[in-house]
Amino acid sequence: MTTAPGRRSSTFTRLLRHGFTDPSAAEQLLDLDALASVRSDPVLLEALGATADPDLALRGLVRIVEAEEEGDRQVLLDTLVTAKPLRDRLLGVLGASEALGDHLARHPRDWQALVTYEAADLHPGVAEFERGLAEATDPDALRVAYRRCLLTLAARDVCGTTGIAQTAAELADLATATLRAALAIARTAAPEDAARCRLAVVAMGKCGGRELNYVSDVDVIFVAEARDGADETKAMQAATRLAAHMMRICSETTVEGTIWEVDANLRPEGRNGPLVRTLSSHLAYYQRWAKTWEFQALLKARAVAGDPELGAEYVDAVSPLVWQAADRENFVPDVQKMRRRVVDNIPADRIDRELKLGPGGLRDVEFAVQLLQLVHGRSDASLRSGSTLEALRELAEGGYVGRADAAQLDEAYRFLRAMEHRIQLHRLRRTHLVPDDEADLRRLGRSLGMRTDPVAELNKAWKRHASVVRRLHEKIFYRPLLDAVAQLAPGESRLSAKAAAIRLEALGYADPSAALRHLEALSSGVTRKAAIQRTLLPVLLGWFADSADPDAGLLGFRKVSDALGKTPWYLRLLRDEGAAAENLARVLSAGRLAPDLLMRAPEAVAILGDPEGLTPRTRAHLEQEVLAAVGRAGDAESAVAVVRGVRRRELFRTTAADLIGSYGTEDSPAEQDHGALVDRVGSAVSDLNAATIAGALRAAVRERWGDTLPTRFAVIGMGRFGGHELSYGSDADVLFVHQPREGVSDEEAAKAASAVVSEMRRLLQLPTADPPLLIDADLRPEGKTGPMVRTLKSYAAYYRRWSLVWESQALLRAEPVAGDAEVGRAFTELVDPLRYPMEGLGEDAVREIRRLKARMESERLPRGADPTLHAKLGRGGLSDVEWTVQLLQMQHGWAEPGLRTTRTREALAAACAADLIPAEDAQTLDEAWVLASRVRNAVMLVRGRAGDTFPADSRELAAVGRYLGYEPGHVGDMLDDYRRITRRARAVVEERFYGAVS
Repeated sequence: MTTAPGRRSSTFTRLLRHGFTDPSAAEQLLDLDALASVRSDPVLLEALGATADPDLALRGLVRIVEAEEEGDRQVLLDTLVTAKPLRDRLLGVLGASEALGDHLARHPRDWQALVTYEAADLHPGVAEFERGLAEATDPDALRVAYRRCLLTLAARDVCGTTGIAQTAAELADLATATLRAALAIARTAAPEDAARCRLAVVAMGKCGGRELNYVSDVDVIFVAEARDGADETKAMQAATRLAAHMMRICSETTVEGTIWEVDANLRPEGRNGPLVRTLSSHLAYYQRWAKTWEFQALLKARAVAGDPELGAEYVDAVSPLVWQAADRENFVPDVQKMRRRVVDNIPADRIDRELKLGPGGLRDVEFAVQLLQLVHGRSDASLRSGSTLEALRELAEGGYVGRADAAQLDEAYRFLRAMEHRIQLHRLRRTHLVPDDEADLRRLGRSLGMRTDPVAELNKAWKRHASVVRRLHEKIFYRPLLDAVAQLAPGESRLSAKAAAIRLEALGYADPSAALRHLEALSSGVTRKAAIQRTLLPVLLGWFADSADPDAGLLGFRKVSDALGKTPWYLRLLRDEGAAAENLARVLSAGRLAPDLLMRAPEAVAILGDPEGLTPRTRAHLEQEVLAAVGRAGDAESAVAVVRGVRRRELFRTTAADLIGSYGTEDSPAEQDHGALVDRVGSAVSDLNAATIAGALRAAVRERWGDTLPTRFAVIGMGRFGGHELSYGSDADVLFVHQPREGVSDEEAAKAASAVVSEMRRLLQLPTADPPLLIDADLRPEGKTGPMVRTLKSYAAYYRRWSLVWESQALLRAEPVAGDAEVGRAFTELVDPLRYPMEGLGEDAVREIRRLKARMESERLPRGADPTLHAKLGRGGLSDVEWTVQLLQMQHGWAEPGLRTTRTREALAAACAADLIPAEDAQTLDEAWVLASRVRNAVMLVRGRAGDTFPADSRELAAVGRYLGYEPGHVGDMLDDYRRITRRARAVVEERFYGAVS
């Protein structure tokens, strides 16, 4: 075919029109002598253009023709252009599968397997595949025969003769026949072993469920028994050799490639357990040791090869255990763990292409269906199919899943499985990644019937179906619960009250009857409120179930909805602001503190929908708000009531941000920098309390003296308050200092200052719906016996004459927080020489600090408290770390400016930077301090009251674990980790605090 330079041939144009992406190369292939008899046949070009990849199909055809012997070549070409069934099948396979093209090039006569087009050929079963493999007597022959059978199966698939479910079933049947053939080869190779034992092969996973992929590990379990008269130990050894040989036959790669991996890791004890067990050994393990996921796996168990009677005995014996799994003690936490998406091990650059494990992937549908089978299959034997699609249909027919939801999931699952099949068929490789190459995507789209713009159409359809799965895979657990109580869809099967309670209990609800009452109250009726809540609840219920206390979450939602349900913005917020509903669910189900704060003023829920709503307000912003509110109020009590309302709102903001940052959301992972979380809480609560005290001070002064107090007055933060490290349950440690104004007597000034202190404390502790702020001034000179407030001159005299070393240590945290800024600065200047003594501490002072610390350890730890788990005073806890850091500050603060800070972590980092402590030791102390701080915060969030030790109640302990990042069922790991981290910190304290003097 020669054409004038610069002009394209008519063949080139036709090839382009028929979907070839490289018409020039295709034109050269058609010009080969091997295709001379058919190159101009329009039927061939039309058939090539109908394939997924015309270029690939043509290359494959040329390879087969060239591989055929001269006499057989024309038979193939003549049959190709005259027999449409062969043409569609052969070219369809060649255009979809490079691997099967390679097989045909090596074994060109195998194209003849595609000629037959009888009715019996359309849906072969195990028997037909066994006949196809019958002549294979060695591993290589088995591989060739397997590929020949796979060729016919793929041909029916790509031509649309079989649907996705039938194709998956045929692949499982072919795997069954292959396992039988491989076992026969192994037995022939070791007849003595075969004579000693009865061996059965039980298929698991997709093979067991008759829904296999083109390339997938074939999961199996082996069960064996000694034949009559045989020694059991020797019989088990023989069975193990036979099983291992069978696995190698299928799994090993030879010149003819491999078939697939045979995976026996679902057996008891996994890869650490024996490959083969007796039936009684299997049962003993399952009855005593098996975990929930193992029963979930057994749901698909099916005897496929070896001794059929023994295989049937195994399935009959384990089946009742599968359906009793939901009654097991750890079923709920196991389900919570399994329901949580495991995508951490998927590289970030691949998660968006992950068809199986990614969000909205195949695993979502399969897991949802299997979990519902485990929950309801114990009382309804119609739900026990091993096939995902069949089980989904049964669940819908029984009212366990809504019919519309089931139909959408069925369609999405079929499409995703079709994508998976076509991706694997191309090179016969085990993969679940959608390709990112344009040519691969084009072939994939065309293989699924998309011809106008295959890549765009494929991506659109894939995202649409994945979105359906993502939206529905959680809702199908909960929507039927609403149908059961709302009863708005006449004529449709629905869950009975008993079945609904069983499902709620399985998903973690401790009081399913109460939960159903809440659902009925929230979703019944025809109001707009009920309609919106019916839409929201399936998702909310899933988020509640993902927490340590689903019941509390649902009850809290009902309370909030009862309070705000008639407020238009509330329902609109939850419906339209994507993050608001999930944030609310996390906050309501994580413990008592945040919901208690919210219930006192439910309108604060608006914070959860504002993109900036979870950002803590600055101290300046808060002071401006509270002082303005005080200025508008009529009297001190009403002024401080407003101020405390602001504090409650801001405490809710802080707790909500902390919980959401610790738990993470579907769109935003949990905060990994736990130190940053602690710092944010400490700063936010400290700033909030400072602003609250500033407001109370202004209110107390205005009530009696107007705008000006007779003395200039300042509040000095001490302890965690001064260190910006307050936890939710901390009191506000303070000192009060004043300086009489010019012309005011010391007596008058002292009376005014004392009166202000008393009024402030009273106002901040008045019984109201808002949490009180307790002011603790016990760190003042002379402690509880000394005056509540002193002048600067009085402080100076006391510290000069009477101050003890512990008081200098306490002043390390002193920082002005409210009142007269100049007085606050003067106080700071007064105490700096005490807390950062020139040339550091003498040996006597260091010994005294150590003595005080040792005494505190022996006397202040509560009786009966576990010293390894007490966050404040226990081994390696807050006190250990803080005293170690403070000793460094007092020794070296005079010379190292970075140490002159009230913040523990900041001082520790400065000490490390100044080479006063090794980086490893500093990291150890910092990690322990952050963890102990988070434990205290967690206890307050969960219990609603302060505490320094882990809760004894199991549900509260689990909630603390969730806050700290531990999955359900791992509280033991949490306690072990806490002990390990604080034990290492204590070792550093022993060396750095109790060790060297300098």
